[in-house]
Amino acid sequence: MKSLISSILVLGLAGLAVGAGTQAADTATVGATVTVQNISVSVIDGTVEYGTIAAGSSKDTLSPVDAQTATNDGNVTETLNIRGTTSSPGSWTLAGTASGATNYKHEFSKDAFFTLGTALTLDNQVLASGVLAGNSQAFDLKITTPPSATDFTQQSVNVVVQATL
Repeated sequence: MKSLISSILVLGLAGLAVGAGTQAADTATVGATVTVQNISVSVIDGTVEYGTIAAGSSKDTLSPVDAQTATNDGNVTETLNIRGTTSSPGSWTLAGTASGATNYKHEFSKDAFFTLGTALTLDNQVLASGVLAGNSQAFDLKITTPPSATDFTQQSVNVVVQATL
């Protein structure tokens, strides 16, 4: 009798093992996509010609109208930064106030009347934040030359616009 019960138990366990191995399977797919972020900016028209102006005087892009427009060409919301540069090829230094023979002032403004000009620095400053892909920020520029300038060659006083997250 013991051997009959043992045989039945062994056969029962074998049947469970075979039954477990023959169960049906089912699958499902998870659709997944990805887009690499693109951080990009362009500036239109990208050129300012202040022309020839007197030492210690100012000129802006209001007249004639030469406003610049920075556009988020990326595919994510960006912060647009702006900064000035030291002049090239000369020796003019970007400063908060035009002074002496070498310190010039360069400003930017987002209002159409240049009532709230902000002095550019060599460090990034926020031009606009939360700029959605495809959107833009217009701005004007204003330069004040050194009042005692001794370098009378044409100076490149570039402005850099940078896009970041």
